[in-house]
Amino acid sequence: MEARTKTIEEWFSTIRQGLVALPRFQRFEAWDRGRIEGVLENVLREPSLPIGALLVLEVGDKEPFHSREIVGAPPKSDRPSVHLLDGQQRMTALWRSLTDNYDDLVLFVSAGDEVRPDVQLYRRWERKGIPQPVWAHDPQQVYERGLIPISLLMPGSKGELKAENWCEEVGAERAFERALLKFRQRVANYKIPFLALPVGTEQETALDVFINMNTSAAPLKDFDIVVAQLEGAVGDSLHDMMSELHQSTPALREFHKNEDLALSVGALLLGQPPLKRSYLDTSFGKGLAEVWPKVVQGIERGISFLHDEAIFGDQFAPTDVAVYLVCALWAGIDVDGTDTEGRARSIIRKALWRASFTDRYLKTAATRAYADHRRLAEQIANRNSSDLPELFDEDENPLPTTEQLMRAGWPTKRDRLARAIVGVSLRAGGYDFADGAKASAENVFKREYHHIFPVATLSGDRADIRVAKALNCALVSWKTNRKIAANTPADYLRARALDAHLGEDEVRLRLNSHLIPYDQLVAGDYEVFLDARAALIEGAMRRLCNGWASLD
Repeated sequence: MEARTKTIEEWFSTIRQGLVALPRFQRFEAWDRGRIEGVLENVLREPSLPIGALLVLEVGDKEPFHSREIVGAPPKSDRPSVHLLDGQQRMTALWRSLTDNYDDLVLFVSAGDEVRPDVQLYRRWERKGIPQPVWAHDPQQVYERGLIPISLLMPGSKGELKAENWCEEVGAERAFERALLKFRQRVANYKIPFLALPVGTEQETALDVFINMNTSAAPLKDFDIVVAQLEGAVGDSLHDMMSELHQSTPALREFHKNEDLALSVGALLLGQPPLKRSYLDTSFGKGLAEVWPKVVQGIERGISFLHDEAIFGDQFAPTDVAVYLVCALWAGIDVDGTDTEGRARSIIRKALWRASFTDRYLKTAATRAYADHRRLAEQIANRNSSDLPELFDEDENPLPTTEQLMRAGWPTKRDRLARAIVGVSLRAGGYDFADGAKASAENVFKREYHHIFPVATLSGDRADIRVAKALNCALVSWKTNRKIAANTPADYLRARALDAHLGEDEVRLRLNSHLIPYDQLVAGDYEVFLDARAALIEGAMRRLCNGWASLD
């Protein structure tokens, strides 16, 4: 990386020639009036103040990113010389101010103070076809107020001629002309430093440098890059496409990384791992547009399948990989209701739960998901395929033992195994202890994580790892959680049976729907209860990880 400088006049010359382009992943113009005023005053004052260094990527024969021109500037060349990675807001403010390009702003600088000049911005509008404020569009009235239009400071011969004609029109005095000349010289000769990344710099390296130099801004996301690629390649808006997907699949909003989900599914369908390197390829946006109908189908059917498996959103997903792998697999399955679809459902169920319970995706998740997706898709398409994914390899990716299940912590701490345990318990039905409602997408987010053996009856410390176990957790309504409070299991179960007028059998059924062993719970021995529940969870886990729909 090399440090250099260019004057504003030199920058404007390259912009006029279309040689400066903005990568489309750059967010659009966002500066307010205060920042525009500030950058102009820093340039115009004596001595001038810095406005910060720019970052550019030198372009060779082929642009590394899809690009666009600076707002208000001439169209970019087919072969721009640089991509402006950092400094878009500053350069846009300078260009639009000095070329009088703002539709809603008119800018002036006071001619009275050449040391600490006062830049003034006014809102511009029209009333009955007449530009407002009227005085701001009348050179004589502007001059009488002691103001210089910022556009008269534009570098170059055109700006010089415009300034001379304006002064002649208003009959400007010598002092005014001298002030105008000094401001023009300061603008033209103001040096803007920049760091230049050489031709051949890898895209990922350029983005890393860009992100590190933009510590005060929101981090650049993979989605931002693909938005630009897709728009540049086919003219469609990925934001609009995502909005339509949300309308067709409202439940997608519960998977809060839904933009990443769509990209990951698209990458797998394009035969690529869901990694930044894949998204950086300039062909990815066009490829995503081509497979988008399949992405939509996969997410719609995948989310529906996840609901059937009692995974209603991020809160219940043991791993993000399981979500996008499931959706990518459903994208390739015809909606025909035949035995083929039934076999696919079993294979995908097996993949979902093995992804949730094994350590397969703890490392290099994206590349492993890519490898597994290829083999799973082949297995679904060809019933005679013997090329099993590593995800199904019992030796490489064993399921947890009962002892490991018993060590799993509280599910709110993003513990993968803990979430998988809660997921399996909901998969059994998850009927509320009190109101008897089955766990569903409509009510599950109103439920709370409940200590089956209350904290007060054990150590009294919520942080105690002996108490904060996934096997001691059930999702119940907040009202049920308040009713149970610190009662012993035997007491609150007796109360439930009395309140519901249903008797022990119904309460037993509701507990069984969480894979909670009723007899051991009522007996009140915590360790015995944990052993019994671990055995129930393990049995259900193995059935699901074999692709079976029933837990019985």
